[in-house]
Amino acid sequence: MKGLCINPFNNSSVLGGSKNGIVITNSFHKNNYPTHRSFPKIVFSSSSFKISCSATLSVVGEVEEKKTFDSDEATLLLKDLQKVFRSGRTKSYEWRISQLNSILKMLKEKEKDITDAIYKDLSKPQLESFVSEISTAKASCKHALEELSSWMEPEKVQTAITTYPSSAEIVSEPLGVVLVISTWNFPFLLSIDPVIGAISAGNAVVLKPSELAPATSSLLAKLLEEYLDNSAIRVVEGAIPETTALLEQNWDKILYTGSAKVARIVMAAAAKHLTPVVLELGGKCPAVVDSDINLKVAARRLIAGKWALNNGQACIAVDYIITTKEFAPKLIDALKNEIKKCFGENLIESKDKSRIISPSHFARLVKLIDEDKVSKKIVFGGERDENQLQIAPTILLNVPEDSDLMKEEIFGPILPILTVEKIEDSFDIINSKPKPLVAYLFTNNDQLKKNFVQNISSGGMLVNDVVLHLTVKGLPFGGVGESGMGSYHGKFSFDAFSHQKAVMYRSFDGDASLRYPPYTPEKEKLLKVLISGNLYKIFLTLIGMV
Repeated sequence: MKGLCINPFNNSSVLGGSKNGIVITNSFHKNNYPTHRSFPKIVFSSSSFKISCSATLSVVGEVEEKKTFDSDEATLLLKDLQKVFRSGRTKSYEWRISQLNSILKMLKEKEKDITDAIYKDLSKPQLESFVSEISTAKASCKHALEELSSWMEPEKVQTAITTYPSSAEIVSEPLGVVLVISTWNFPFLLSIDPVIGAISAGNAVVLKPSELAPATSSLLAKLLEEYLDNSAIRVVEGAIPETTALLEQNWDKILYTGSAKVARIVMAAAAKHLTPVVLELGGKCPAVVDSDINLKVAARRLIAGKWALNNGQACIAVDYIITTKEFAPKLIDALKNEIKKCFGENLIESKDKSRIISPSHFARLVKLIDEDKVSKKIVFGGERDENQLQIAPTILLNVPEDSDLMKEEIFGPILPILTVEKIEDSFDIINSKPKPLVAYLFTNNDQLKKNFVQNISSGGMLVNDVVLHLTVKGLPFGGVGESGMGSYHGKFSFDAFSHQKAVMYRSFDGDASLRYPPYTPEKEKLLKVLISGNLYKIFLTLIGMV
């Protein structure tokens, strides 16, 4: 795993440069769950990794003990957590509830610290951070607190006549010690939300935040140490060496959020131990826009699903639009007008959108729109300021399909619009690409809605809006194909970190000789009719009429 290839966008903590000082949180607070030993806080140095990103904060602390977090350290960490898990502490309802309540308390008490850290990493507006990260995490935590007792209840299952008398149930049991590798674009939510699911299911958990959001990573390490039971819930900060060391271990499950390229590395590492994975990736999420719509509302919602969503740096952001040639000019004019209403005339200076995460990501985006066959397709925006890591909201019309802009996930404030003769032709374009994480459709045509749902494969789907499907508690969030595997959110998070164990109970009554040798013709006849499940034939056979 040494020398991992670095993907400059939509990645998680496996990628990018590292900090001068890398901290693994090992100091335990006693809370209500004292540990068997005392752990010092250890600061690990990764001086061999240089900071090439001016947007990345340097986190340097007093070195109490200088050593490398390597595979041996990761092994010791895992063994400690396995010992705690085997003690049964994390399996109790009381422990799970106490940790969830502590997370909720943390979210209430440290809201400003969280929004400040996110701002340092991404210049994300405070309100956007509150809505998309803190309030969403609160809702997830409250939902788990409300529903946990019912989630933990065994699910009754009907048994067959061949097992009479018997009963059966499905028991959800925690998997053990799980690893969560989060990403930088929603650095708090995409760290804490999977942890909520892992705790709800009764697991011990290690969180690896993204080093590309160092302020949030450092805060997560501090807050989880302060509020949670650190004998069972740990945070490891760092970059490629630390993540590599963690991936060498035999976890009971890994949840990774980031790019498909790194997901292959995570999955290959997991395969060595037959470790199951949940991969939350991304892809080119399309938005098909029909002409029979409320254009102003649709334009505003498209803006909300692109530029007001971490400036397009989101796996669920609208990556490109498909509309008809006839309708495209009207749509573009509406988008221009609404963008100016949202962000003002000076789009670069707007304080209502996040900045690009890093210089390397900025350079990649600029390269996409400066490609010869692409730059002349810009119909709005295109301005950029490298010092501020800002690119104005940019719209392009009919970009060539073979351009890099249409081949890879954009993950930024650039929105290509493709045109077709009739709206149904959009299906072929979408289906010619890898399956997206989300597919959006704007229309009032019921038949088009039905055809879209039936013919487009995507992780999720939303008609006449963007992103809001994530707020529905009963819907899973996850991808398909290149956009990921597995899902979480709400009960699906609980299930993702649980094993559904099949259990059947029988008494010693009703023991029938026909299941045991010798197999006489009479036994064979009765056994076959019992297995058929036909009650009428079973009755006739038992009374000797068949």
